[in-house]
Amino acid sequence: FIQHRADLVVTVTEGFAETLRGRGIKNVATVSNGLHVDTIPVLSPPEPERETFEALYLGNHGASQRLEVVIRASALVGDSMHLHLVGDGTRKPALQKLARELNAPVTFHPSLHGTGVMARYASADTCIVSLRDDWKSFETTVPSKTYEVLSLGRHVTAIVIGEAARIVADAEAGDIVASGPEAVAELWRELAADRSRLVRDDTSRQWVKQHADYSQLADRYMGLIEKLLNRETVSSR
Repeated sequence: FIQHRADLVVTVTEGFAETLRGRGIKNVATVSNGLHVDTIPVLSPPEPERETFEALYLGNHGASQRLEVVIRASALVGDSMHLHLVGDGTRKPALQKLARELNAPVTFHPSLHGTGVMARYASADTCIVSLRDDWKSFETTVPSKTYEVLSLGRHVTAIVIGEAARIVADAEAGDIVASGPEAVAELWRELAADRSRLVRDDTSRQWVKQHADYSQLADRYMGLIEKLLNRETVSSR
C-alpha cells in the first residue's frame, strides 16, 4: 500500500528495483550502499612468494553467509592455506565446532575495528564475499563489505549470485565461484599456484569511486529529490 502511494521509492540494489517494478510500482530509483573511497587505504600487493595461502572473511557469521562452505573448502586444501574468519553471529558456535571436527586450518577472530581490520586485510591474499545461492532474495542482495573490499584492491573470492556477482565482474575484482567446497578449494589451489592472479590494479577501486562513493551517491539522491520536488511544485500550480 505504501509503495503504491509513494511518489518515489528508493532501493539499494537495482535487482530489488526491478522486483518493485514487476509489482507495478512506477517511480523506482536505486541509490546503493557505499563508502568514502578516499578514507580506504590502497594495500600493497600480497607477497609474491609465500608458503601459506591466506583467505579472509570479515562480517556476519549467520545462516545467510553459509560459511560452512569455506570451512570445508579450507579443510580440502589443507595446511598449505589458512582461513581467517572475523566477526560474530548466530552460526559461529556451529562453525567453530565444524572446523574442529574437520581439523580445518581456520582461526576465528572477534569483531575488529580500525587498525585491527586493516591489519587483517593486509595479511590476506584473497577476501571472501559470500551469500548462499539457494535463497532467491539474494539474487538482488549485495553483501555490505563488498564495496570496502573492492576499494582496498584485494583479490575477491566471490561466492555470490545475481547483482553481487555482476558487481564483482564489472569491477574486475577477482573470481566468482560456485557455492560448493570443492569449487572454492580448487580456486584457492589455483591462486596459490599462480600468485600473479592476486595482484590487482586499481580497476575495482575506480569502479567504486564511480558507482558507490558517498559523494556520488549523495549527488544522485539529491538529484532525485530535487526532481521530485520540482514535479510537485509544477503540479500544484
